[in-house]
Amino acid sequence: MANSQDTSRAPQQIPVVVLAGFLGSGKTTLLNHLLHRSGGSRIGAIVNDFGAIEIDAMAVAGALGDSTVSLGNGCLCCAVDAGELDLYLDRLAAPAAGIDVIVIEASGLAEPQELVRMVLASEHPGIVYGGLVEVVDAAEFDDTRAKHPEIDRHLALADLVVVNKLDRAADAGRVLGLVRSLTDHAAVVPATYGRIDPEFLFDCRPSEERVGQLSFDDLHEHTAPAGHLHTGYDSLSFPSDVPMEPRRLMRFLDSRPEGLYRIKGYVDFGPYDPASRYAVHAVGRFLRFYPEPWPPGEARRTQLVLIGSGIDTDALGKELEACADDAPHADEHGMWGVLRYVRGPAGAEADPADPPV
Repeated sequence: MANSQDTSRAPQQIPVVVLAGFLGSGKTTLLNHLLHRSGGSRIGAIVNDFGAIEIDAMAVAGALGDSTVSLGNGCLCCAVDAGELDLYLDRLAAPAAGIDVIVIEASGLAEPQELVRMVLASEHPGIVYGGLVEVVDAAEFDDTRAKHPEIDRHLALADLVVVNKLDRAADAGRVLGLVRSLTDHAAVVPATYGRIDPEFLFDCRPSEERVGQLSFDDLHEHTAPAGHLHTGYDSLSFPSDVPMEPRRLMRFLDSRPEGLYRIKGYVDFGPYDPASRYAVHAVGRFLRFYPEPWPPGEARRTQLVLIGSGIDTDALGKELEACADDAPHADEHGMWGVLRYVRGPAGAEADPADPPV
């Protein structure tokens, strides 16, 4: 049974998402898109240019202002260690900054595995690793793969892959299929101009919460293009007043379909840990649970939201219903599968070479 006193997540922890991809894949375009369609969330960025003129940092700083940390003229994975990275994270994670999510935009020459290791090695109490997003250029994918065969390894490490510039690829279907064959259960999201739904990466907060501060959504309210990013995607809201049986839920999560990009919400494991609810965050194959005390007076129930493309929401809903169990007693070993995905004394932090699935 989980020890909620040891594993409770500090409420101020901010997810840190690593955004990687080779030169020209569209990382900065994607980051700027997230900034302008953040759903009210405030994004902090660490931008790593390779060169003395920090073009990417200038492009992002125009939108972010003092919420940008720029590391020019070198690869982040080579230029700093985990301790130095903590100094930059400390600036963005300070409560006064009001940041909801931090994105590290890597140099096109950076090694994603090393960046992930650095974030996981961070001792900063205010942040938590949020997953690796790899961006690829669909139109140039074959040439990029020929020049940089290590891209196969990068794709195998990714939690979510954005296949960008799909409109420019002569054989988009073949490229998507090839990328999917190179990933290890990662979610593969097709995109043009880096336009993906920010909810694939982080929880969007209503801009109304930002009293006295204009959000990026406020600034772009009258210039947004027609149509909403959720168009073409499927979502499922799953509430349950019956607690979830941890082994059944883990079997469901381990077998989640390819098109299921995002899972978020709270899980009630009932007698397995009566003192805690478990916030769940999944991006592609990345999965993490965060135990936290039940808010006083709040009804104890599971509430999950699933977002994907081409998913059978009815079938997924029935699978989740089958995970519920109102047995009054708990198997003492039942939570072991869940605790593997808990950061802290009761769970093992994942190694990027063998990430959670």
